[in-house]
Amino acid sequence: MNLVLVGQPYSGKSTIFNEVVGYKSLSTNAPGSTAEHTHGKIQLDGETVEVVDLPGIYSLQVSDDAGNPTVDHVLNAPADTVLVNVIDTSVLSRSLELTLQLMELGRPMVVALNMADEAQRKGIQIDTAGLSRIIGAPVIETVGIKGEGVSELFREACRAGRERIRPQVVPAPPPVECFIQELVRHLGQWNVPELFNHRYIAIKLIERDPILQKAIEPHLNPYGHKTIATLLQDLEAATGQRAEFLMSAVRHHLAFELFETVARVGIPQRRDIRRQLDAVLTHPVLGYVFLLVILAATFSLIFKVGSLVEPVFLDYFEQITGWLGDKLGGHALLHAVVVGLVSGIGGGIGIVIPYLLPFFVALAFLEDTGYLPRIAYLVDNLMHRIGLHGMSVVPIIMGYGCSVPGVLATRILKSRRDKLITATLTTLIPCSARMTIIFGLIGFFISMKAAILVYVFNLLLIGLVGLILSKIMPEESPGMIMEIPRYHLPEIKPLARKTWFRLKEFVVIAWPILIGGSVVLEVINHLGLTDPINSFLAPYTVGLLGFPAAVGITLIFGIMRKEMALVLLFAALGTSDVTSVMSLTQIFGYTFFVTFYVPCLATFAALAKELSWRSAIAITLITLAIVSVLTVLIRLLVPLFG
Repeated sequence: MNLVLVGQPYSGKSTIFNEVVGYKSLSTNAPGSTAEHTHGKIQLDGETVEVVDLPGIYSLQVSDDAGNPTVDHVLNAPADTVLVNVIDTSVLSRSLELTLQLMELGRPMVVALNMADEAQRKGIQIDTAGLSRIIGAPVIETVGIKGEGVSELFREACRAGRERIRPQVVPAPPPVECFIQELVRHLGQWNVPELFNHRYIAIKLIERDPILQKAIEPHLNPYGHKTIATLLQDLEAATGQRAEFLMSAVRHHLAFELFETVARVGIPQRRDIRRQLDAVLTHPVLGYVFLLVILAATFSLIFKVGSLVEPVFLDYFEQITGWLGDKLGGHALLHAVVVGLVSGIGGGIGIVIPYLLPFFVALAFLEDTGYLPRIAYLVDNLMHRIGLHGMSVVPIIMGYGCSVPGVLATRILKSRRDKLITATLTTLIPCSARMTIIFGLIGFFISMKAAILVYVFNLLLIGLVGLILSKIMPEESPGMIMEIPRYHLPEIKPLARKTWFRLKEFVVIAWPILIGGSVVLEVINHLGLTDPINSFLAPYTVGLLGFPAAVGITLIFGIMRKEMALVLLFAALGTSDVTSVMSLTQIFGYTFFVTFYVPCLATFAALAKELSWRSAIAITLITLAIVSVLTVLIRLLVPLFG
């Protein structure tokens, strides 16, 4: 059996998915968080069930031939699929519009009235039994973040699948319903195959859905096309509205009517202070002040935690390395391998995790509170000043956690031009791995203020690059329409799960690569290959960028994982006291270069997948050219300021 979670953004689909499958889907209180379908399997009463978490959608209606991945998945799902419609109960009247569309498909279905606690706080009480009777499908109240009602929901979903419980049709107002039935009659007479049920096809024809029209076109003769066009003209003449807008209005009316039937709105349980909080945090002046304060406090906390922990672990692992040198001095190759292992393990524990762990905690906190979309709202006007759609803010914000989901999130943008520019800017964002380099080098060896300066300069760089690319590829970008979620006080358990979900990628994927890279570097040193590699790169790394020759090889490993450049830097220099072999200008230039020079391999693959291989190569060359020029400027200008 195949259970598909479908619903509007912020309805809590991913939270429910994670509750039963385990943390596989990144559930956040921020836009675009679910960028791809996420699959998992569960055992329920002795039966293996596949569960799919889909990105949020507001409607099954599409506006062009490109379609929507979520809509495509819903429409083309296997016959044994059960739709699990997850609804934000606190905005039930609006959420039911998608529910009515899903009901029209005639598939087995259950409805999850999620965030039931939030609805109660707003004074909304839902007659779930009454709603279930009207729509003809099981309706379960849930609080996904606490796991309440989730087990019952999935059991009802399996029952709906076994018993083929399909929702019943909620008829449109008589004039429109008569027209729908007239179209259904014609479709039957023309022997149009039931790609979906004929009623759904009729509604999609009224909405002038381009994908549906294209799908049934081969099954209609010229008379059929002419008849449909005539019927639509008659409908528009009778109602005074375009047919597609009419169906939207009908569905809106039905949803509100259904809400009034099953819901009772009373006095909220307590005064909601979140409106007052929003008035301050999204204020046209104070909002930016608080934004700077919040970000500065976040990075300051990360730096303080990392700077306290880092030297303790580094000293400990340096002692281990020295002890191994004494014990294995007579076995040079074995010594190189063992020292590489210890250096890789120590680099992960002593350098990366002290900065990565507090960053992931802080990021999860900002996401779950709902503050990240407020940041997008605040900087929307700034994005338009550099010629981008306001929604371009979303991938860029996600890039601070990891560039890969940031690049994948560009799929929410309609324009290919906006995708290209936004993806380029996203690769220039200091992700969590790059953040480790910034704080582990500049923050630790120079100052916290210097590390913050990198972030400030990065924002200026993004603005400048975005402006230049927008001038090269001019196009008028529309305004931003984005739902702002409610504030939430994060729960400890989901916060911990999300932090581990992100940290696990480093522990399971990146850390072994760091350890392997450290071993390879030590073996290369042992075989005497380091100098030839560094000499080959010297005209660029030493002659142009002004780095010590020894760091050339670290730039190659940094392409695999950004953290590797920092971890292997200590091995390449032969010391963890970087200031003893590199000047402050070199530290600053090296940090800046490694942070931005090329996307890591995972990001490059994401660029190729979302755009094309040619675009991925072009973006890589653009970022390399930009950062090369800026690193040379750092080499020339920083000494002038002492």
